[in-house]
Amino acid sequence: MSFARVESLDREGRGVAHVDGKAVFIDGALPGEAVEFAPYRKKPAYDLAQLLRVIEPSPARVVPRCPHYGVCGGCSLQHMDERSQVAAKQRVLEDALWHIGRVRPASMLAPIHGLPWRYRNRARLSARLVPRKGGVLVGFRERRSTFVADMRGCEVVPAAVSEAIPKLRELIGALSLADRLPQIEVAVGEEATVLVLRILRPLAAPDEALLRDFADANGIQLWLQPAGPESATPFWPPSTPPLAYALPDFDLRIAFGPTDFTQVNHAVNRVMVRRALALLDPRPGERIADFFCGLGNFTLPIARMGAAVTGYEGAEGLVRRARGNAEANGLPGACRFEAANLFDPAACARIPACDKALLDPPREGAVELVKSLAEHAPRRVVYVSCDPATLARDAGVLVNLLGYELGAAGIVNMFPHTSHVESIAVFERS
Repeated sequence: MSFARVESLDREGRGVAHVDGKAVFIDGALPGEAVEFAPYRKKPAYDLAQLLRVIEPSPARVVPRCPHYGVCGGCSLQHMDERSQVAAKQRVLEDALWHIGRVRPASMLAPIHGLPWRYRNRARLSARLVPRKGGVLVGFRERRSTFVADMRGCEVVPAAVSEAIPKLRELIGALSLADRLPQIEVAVGEEATVLVLRILRPLAAPDEALLRDFADANGIQLWLQPAGPESATPFWPPSTPPLAYALPDFDLRIAFGPTDFTQVNHAVNRVMVRRALALLDPRPGERIADFFCGLGNFTLPIARMGAAVTGYEGAEGLVRRARGNAEANGLPGACRFEAANLFDPAACARIPACDKALLDPPREGAVELVKSLAEHAPRRVVYVSCDPATLARDAGVLVNLLGYELGAAGIVNMFPHTSHVESIAVFERS
């Protein structure tokens, strides 16, 4: 065991210290704290360590709300108060922009954040039959492990889902395929909760009866997924409200499937969309491109404001559902959706010029798309990111190679109590 004074947090939410000139990343330690730790993995340039004792606690330290915290890998920052979490994520963003992209924003946007608990409307739970632990376990994976955490509830998912966890343990344990049901996808809309059961062999008739009774008793829709995500189909009940979330500022209702990508935090998503549209400032007569548009989360609000917008998305299924959302919201003539591989330089080069662009890429970022903007540069780009490192890399291309200015950037705390950093940035070209 060793002692150290913690200097900062890293991108994974670990405390960073230096001992004899070597960096040590300490799980659960906070900046300013004096701690006792023990390494669990040693590398030539750094050590990974577990926290043994806090000798001098930080003012930001709080008692974790969840009894499973520290074992469950779903959260990593419950020991830190929410305001300090937001400030730490803002520093992660600023550091990434400078150290990776060599750019600094002209101003920092006020952080976007919302309620810290019961926010997670999307989740993927694991299930595993472990007789020596009393039967079936349902929950997130343990920290630094492939084992399933022994959970009886969860503080970040909606209350109905948390209360269903012990019931799911009992239900799956009673099925004939208790050892062949490894995953439960959770999707919560404003009128419905869906659980997608990943099954590795067909249900027996008694299994079907148990599932129907469970769905009826708990007011939950059950879907079955025998293969990939596209194989998911409704099982029970036969007639249910669809999954959807609202964007009331734009009088929109976005329908989605339980295996579709959507933002997990509906309340924060509303604020994020409002912020993105304010930065983009779409106006009638402007041509706008929404890249990685998904179901139309940004495309439809842009269309509602009167601009001519085209949404580009790589998945054909999402393009079809985005068109359906446009029609359901009375906007079929106000926007277009096209399938395009936005990681392919040739496909990016074929995209027509636009006045403004919005990007919301996955963690890989959008470097090929960003490079393609050199040929027909929009005067404004709003970039919504789920990874500060790839945002910083792409920001370096936009600023240092294409001549844009990084006007502003700020974080979106989509995932409280985790180290995950979402952010938004706006680039201008004169």
